[in-house]
Amino acid sequence: MSNLTAKAAPEFLKDSVIYQINLRTFTPDGTLRAAERLLPHIAALGADMVYLCPVTLADDDPRPEFWSDRQKQSGLNNPKNIYRVGDYYAVDPEYGTDDDLKSFVRTAHGLGLRVLLDLVYYHCGPSAAFLAEHPDFAVRDENGEIRNGHWHFPELNFASSGLREYLWRNMEYFVREFDVDGYRCDVAGAVPLDFWEEGRRRIDALKPGLIMLAESEGDRREEQRAAFELNYGMTFIWSFPAVLRGEKPASALREAREQRRAEALPGARFLAAFDNHDLANDQYDDRIEKLGPERIEAALAFCFALDGVPLLYCGQEIADSHRHSIFGNRFYGPGLVIDWSNAVTPAGERRMRFLKELIALRRRTPALTQGETVWLDNPYPDELLTFRRTMPAESVLTAVNFGRETRTVGTGGGEVLFRGGGAALNGGDEAVLPPSGFLISRT
Repeated sequence: MSNLTAKAAPEFLKDSVIYQINLRTFTPDGTLRAAERLLPHIAALGADMVYLCPVTLADDDPRPEFWSDRQKQSGLNNPKNIYRVGDYYAVDPEYGTDDDLKSFVRTAHGLGLRVLLDLVYYHCGPSAAFLAEHPDFAVRDENGEIRNGHWHFPELNFASSGLREYLWRNMEYFVREFDVDGYRCDVAGAVPLDFWEEGRRRIDALKPGLIMLAESEGDRREEQRAAFELNYGMTFIWSFPAVLRGEKPASALREAREQRRAEALPGARFLAAFDNHDLANDQYDDRIEKLGPERIEAALAFCFALDGVPLLYCGQEIADSHRHSIFGNRFYGPGLVIDWSNAVTPAGERRMRFLKELIALRRRTPALTQGETVWLDNPYPDELLTFRRTMPAESVLTAVNFGRETRTVGTGGGEVLFRGGGAALNGGDEAVLPPSGFLISRT
């Protein structure tokens, strides 16, 4: 066991930036065609991978006992939860057609963007297409009744060889017929690892260079042995908004990352992010973006300087702060979408410039994509996070002040690569960081 390492990842992954699209919030139309028109914008930003929330047919069963708690709490009364699948092989007409998805992928590829689809295999909808014909596809209790999982949806039964084959073919189907570049796997840790490993073997036989992202903490140590290139590292991502709001100490981020790194296989990779469809959904009108540009820019700089793969949630690049909902669409709760007019405001233009510069810096600075992360202790661990990315040829220091007081940190001199939030140098080897101030320097 001690000799195991994470599987080798494609060379492009070290420089990658993932851009997540929830079609329902991305445009007022909420369709693949409308999203396709904005792919040049994503490419111009510098992202190179697009991850789509589920596009498969959602179950429209109206019975509230099969609705998730969040679905009910949204107040939108939409029976179609995108994570409650009705047919794994059908594109939901809400988003378009098979041809629309194929066109989206072709256009993305033409712009140098890879496309990941979202697989939802832990559970399905109560009226899912296969349940009547294949009753063994769902977990059942001692009375033969379907057992519902954490979100009140039927759990899929991975003891059924028929279910496994059905879903492996589903993985193959979207690679073969739509030329997608991999998958984000919902609640991946609740699905047997040997299922994912066989599915991965099969899709690798169809297309090289695929990416598999596990929505999991990453505590199942061997997930990146053969099946996945990336894990979420859930505690880090879900703690980040609380740190930005001052509800948790900044040290929670370091602790989450260090714990995950200590338990993972050597060479394992994790996302670096603080927003996504789940967090945006649960924030309602109190989006994290409303904390102000300096706070968000400090968080972005931290993510892009840290090891792993940064993920941007749609709208972050224009400082969008509108309410988003995974349960809203043009039929239920219209208007819960990105306000694209913000792109031409000073705030939106500032954010776009900031991210373009940050992405470019990351790609031209080898230590930021390949260097080992070495956390540095400082006198203010609950406010100030400091670490180095080290390689034989260079070392890059990052210091970010998530606290509410101005702090001074030693830098050891060197070249300032990027700074913000009012960060200033105090002589040759010290930086003064106001709240939300950050500095990235090379020594």
